[in-house]
Amino acid sequence: MSNLKMKEAALIYLDRSGALQKFIDDCNYYNDSKQSYAVYRFNILINPSDVLELDAELGNHILHHPLKAAQVFQSVCFIAVKTLSLIGQLQTETQINIVLKLTHLPPLPSYALDLCEFPLDYTSQRFYMMQGIVIAMTTVTKYTQGARFLCSDEVCPLSKGFQYIRVHMPGATESATVRNDFLCNLCSSSLQEDRKFRVLGDKQVIEIITTKALHAFQGHPKNQPFRFQSFTVFLRDELVNKMDIGNEYKIIGIPACVKSSQTAVCIEANSITFCNPKVSSGISDNFNCLLSLTSGSCWKFTAILANIFASQIVPPGTYNLLKLCLLMSLVQTSDCKKELENCLDILIITSDTLLVDRLLNFSISLVPRGIHHPVSTEIFPTLSRDKYGTGAVSIQAGSALLAKGGICFIGDLCSHKKDKLEQLQSVLESRSITVYIPGKKFGDDIDQQMTFPVQCSFWSFVDMDSPSKRNAQKTNTLIGQMNFSLIPANFVEAFGLLINCNESSPCHPLLPTVQHTLKKATDPEGLLNLASQQFTTEDFEKLLAFAKNLNVEFSLEAERMIHGYYLASRRIRTDSIYGSKLSASALKYLVSLSEAHTRLNLRNKVLKEDVLIAALLFEISLTLKYGATAFGVAPNAVFPFELYNEEYLEQRDLYLNECQQQLQQFIATYGLGTIFSSDE
Repeated sequence: MSNLKMKEAALIYLDRSGALQKFIDDCNYYNDSKQSYAVYRFNILINPSDVLELDAELGNHILHHPLKAAQVFQSVCFIAVKTLSLIGQLQTETQINIVLKLTHLPPLPSYALDLCEFPLDYTSQRFYMMQGIVIAMTTVTKYTQGARFLCSDEVCPLSKGFQYIRVHMPGATESATVRNDFLCNLCSSSLQEDRKFRVLGDKQVIEIITTKALHAFQGHPKNQPFRFQSFTVFLRDELVNKMDIGNEYKIIGIPACVKSSQTAVCIEANSITFCNPKVSSGISDNFNCLLSLTSGSCWKFTAILANIFASQIVPPGTYNLLKLCLLMSLVQTSDCKKELENCLDILIITSDTLLVDRLLNFSISLVPRGIHHPVSTEIFPTLSRDKYGTGAVSIQAGSALLAKGGICFIGDLCSHKKDKLEQLQSVLESRSITVYIPGKKFGDDIDQQMTFPVQCSFWSFVDMDSPSKRNAQKTNTLIGQMNFSLIPANFVEAFGLLINCNESSPCHPLLPTVQHTLKKATDPEGLLNLASQQFTTEDFEKLLAFAKNLNVEFSLEAERMIHGYYLASRRIRTDSIYGSKLSASALKYLVSLSEAHTRLNLRNKVLKEDVLIAALLFEISLTLKYGATAFGVAPNAVFPFELYNEEYLEQRDLYLNECQQQLQQFIATYGLGTIFSSDE
């Protein structure tokens, strides 16, 4: 009686939800094909909440005994087919394969599967929900969705018909569906597969890690050490190719198997949903107050941000130019599904790699996808054989794809081999990476290739004080130009921003840094300065989370200025032999810098004041690469004074206003009336 009641509830739900009509349409498709199938597969969308309201017992079966629940719907659907004469070729109930697709699970802890938490109960054959980031995926292969078996004894009645039908069940292996040791229930003779009725489906294996595990890839951990491991997710049929490396998803599925020797957890996916991160709703009260106090200037707020940023690592007032660029790169990251278009890559030239490394490690910990690339691993995707014996090729993400929408800090540039640097240069120019899959090596007849977009900003530094750099022969350079004899020129050009970070220069007084380092070493928990107490790390996290999701647009004045500067700079750095020294991506970097300064100011419209900061930063970078030009920007143009109080901020504003006039004069002299080809 209980089973009959559930069947009635299942029929009512199918009718009310519209699933019955979809089932009839699918049946008509099979019937019109006039082909006899061993298995007829149907997907039925199930809302557990609606089913529980209709019949608690059926809802409980769906959530906790999904295989038994599928049998209930299988029986109902078979009766419907026979009653309504939907599929003339169908003979037995076992030929119907019902797949229940759940819309969601109850938001209760017992339905969440998290390998960072104990105790772990992933052996039950029921639905769980897990969330994670794709770190590896295989190519698509085939699996046996269903098969027909016949008794080998021709006299036996079961040597004909569709009595022995085997279909793939969630959590089952290939051998559970197709083997050669099945026996007839009637005469105990061996069963033989009728291969012409075998139904094949698509299969793909995905590997994911929980989002918490990203802290292990950040150089400045926020929490104590913790445990994490990856999930293996099996995607079948309509779910194949629905997940991309680097994206985060919510997955509803049934545990497939547990290999105790490897403690590997495998999940048979039932449904997947792309995770849209929560958008920050605002900034801290301290930053709100600071924004209000500096509202009369377009430059003061970002100057103060750079001055006090990372005060736990370096004292306020030091490395301001570098810190401003880091903040601007951080606000150009993205949490949304939309592509990260305007990346901001930074290459730092320094002789104090320890402090710069600490500063960059701290910075990447402020965004969800800040990845410190371990030297022992690969930056870009690599190939390996699938460890689950599917015969497919497994593509491992690498740090760059794992940092999707964020920052990939690759450490010292010279620690990477030549071939890896060439690969990095290609990615910086094209923003994509192509993986070639040799068919002969991986047991396939044809070669394949897959292209992945690289949607992250790259940070790196070069140690100019290393023995190889100190002993390098100096070549003749122009005024303001740095010697890059040990770094390929085209590689330096690939980075959008080049920053000379010399801690012993007037811009970076050495004594405050030494005092700060000694104080932190002797009293790690003590208060280093008032700035770190008033503006905490959490405050900066909220600020960046809010700023990077602001939609910005260019004012007409700013748009004209940025194009004018680009044309003028391109013209003045063009010669008749080698052409223009500005790369094709120069304009994109100028746009990105302007947008970043606007977001950091928490505004929605790019003004000419933002373009000025972008032009100064870009010109400083160009001067380091090619030498000074008529624009004549000083290395400390963005921070000409040490920011001690309001008076120095006012002096800086006056200085930047003068720079604004110089920029306009530079554009008027070299930018207007310039004729370029259509390509340029």
